[in-house]
Amino acid sequence: MGKEIKIIIADDNRNICQMLQSHLQGQEGLSIVGVGYNGLEALELIQTQEPDLVILDLVMPNLDGLGVLERINARTTMKRPKIIILTAFGQESLTHQAMTLGVDYFILKPFDLDILSKRIHSLTQDTVATQPQFSSSAAQSVTSAVASEHNLFAEVTKVMHQIGIPAHVKGYQYIREAIIMVVEDVSLLGAVTKELYPGIAKKYDTASPRVERGIRHAIELAWERGHTDTLKQIFGYSLNIDRQKPTNSEFIALLADKFRVMGMVS
Repeated sequence: MGKEIKIIIADDNRNICQMLQSHLQGQEGLSIVGVGYNGLEALELIQTQEPDLVILDLVMPNLDGLGVLERINARTTMKRPKIIILTAFGQESLTHQAMTLGVDYFILKPFDLDILSKRIHSLTQDTVATQPQFSSSAAQSVTSAVASEHNLFAEVTKVMHQIGIPAHVKGYQYIREAIIMVVEDVSLLGAVTKELYPGIAKKYDTASPRVERGIRHAIELAWERGHTDTLKQIFGYSLNIDRQKPTNSEFIALLADKFRVMGMVS
């Protein structure tokens, strides 16, 4: 058995910390060596435990995720762990700042625990490139591994049919385009309203607000008329299917992440 991957979890939401700790501690090769509920606790744990990877929330008391990243970057003699940022929709400016500070991957809340586990393993493999996973070039290399653009298009279409999104609504095309764009460049999740919607709007000769409304309408139809069992199977731990619909960004992010994971299987 190889060396265990040492992980620190930092999030002020204790329920999320408990969920992550419970899930990851049971994974072979993973070891949770500390849990912090604010940025200062996280920084102290990083200094004392020297983890291989940190799961870091962007918004925390005392010192936020950006502050933690800045202090890690300032300590050139300290071993730098891989960083996975947890972010919520609506934090686009923070996500962009996190990118410039050298984050290895970011994942949108709510998230799929199994996908997070795969990300942790892929980021901590010795053979994994040091290029950040959210960068355009890294995302493009992932896309090529998916097989081909045509196959990706077909797979996305297949999943949308399974979910129950009606093909005749405009949001159907917008969602498919959004998922493919995010698979190719995951940094678009940090610029949904500024880049993703305008990019789709340009392709379909419409306006960004119409893209946003079309996607929202298609998701609502899927939740009203779709197959609950299929939705639970696809979204897994991510959502309480019976009680909540995902936001546009959550829906796109969760599906795009699944296709990126498929592409990373060698």
